[in-house]
Amino acid sequence: MILVLWIVSIVTFLIFVKLPPGDPARRATGGRGASAEQIAAARHSFGLDQPVLIQYGRFAKGLVPVPGLWLNREVYYSYGNHVPVWEQIKSRLPVTLTLAFGAAIVWLSMGIPIGIISAIKRRTWVDRSAMIFALIGVSAPVFWLGLVFLYVFWYKLGWLPGSGIPLDETVAQAVLEGRFILPWFVVSLTFAAFYARMVRGNLIETMGEDYIRTARAKGLSERTVIFHHGLRSALTPVVTMFGLDLGIYIGSAFITEKVFNLPGVGLLGVQSIFNADFPMVMGITVLGAFVIVVANLIVDVAYAFLDPRVRYT
Repeated sequence: MILVLWIVSIVTFLIFVKLPPGDPARRATGGRGASAEQIAAARHSFGLDQPVLIQYGRFAKGLVPVPGLWLNREVYYSYGNHVPVWEQIKSRLPVTLTLAFGAAIVWLSMGIPIGIISAIKRRTWVDRSAMIFALIGVSAPVFWLGLVFLYVFWYKLGWLPGSGIPLDETVAQAVLEGRFILPWFVVSLTFAAFYARMVRGNLIETMGEDYIRTARAKGLSERTVIFHHGLRSALTPVVTMFGLDLGIYIGSAFITEKVFNLPGVGLLGVQSIFNADFPMVMGITVLGAFVIVVANLIVDVAYAFLDPRVRYT
């Protein structure tokens, strides 16, 4: 985990140093109307007049996951409004987490049953329909689906609220008003398609194993054979996918948040890139990488409990 986060921080820093999207000191002092003295003072305040290694060292100290060091206020503050990075991320995090976990519940509720039914009803019209759904879901880009859903269900039919969350509303109020329904389903279609295909393939393969034939020979019902013996093994790889997908989506929800104008961490990251706000970009990038790495670790440990053939010593 430490090695991965260190490499991510170096790559992010080098990209910003070598390919800067504008001078952050000039942006912070008002753009073209700023004097050379004002820009020089801002560069000194931000530490941009120091050598590259010293600049990276200042930011690297703030990436140590220890209270008081993690995204410390002395270095990790926004170049635009001078607000600490962690405070802005913390205020946006509930939106991203609500979007990610709500979508995860929807795509699991859709993908796993569709995969099971498709495997049981193999080569029937149900199986064909499920695979067509999976093909459409995998092929359709999220931003295109988002615009289509907004046009149909908000603009034309008026069944659901549109994009964005009013400033006077909390995340809980937005959920109760249904403002997350469209984003949840747009994200879920792509993921549910992947899960349906994986569950179908794993379950078909598992149902041909020797222990499945033994269970049938003992006189167990087909329902018991499928759900008690077959499905447990078939869902083990799905757990791996789910942990990684959830971590990846939390770390990269910017497309959905941009389309639906949701004030989450992803949208904050996009805005920070355009504003050349390096502390914010570094904080969000490393936080996203940390979430993905932790999700991967949890999945690996969970294997020992889900699959009797796997044991950690």
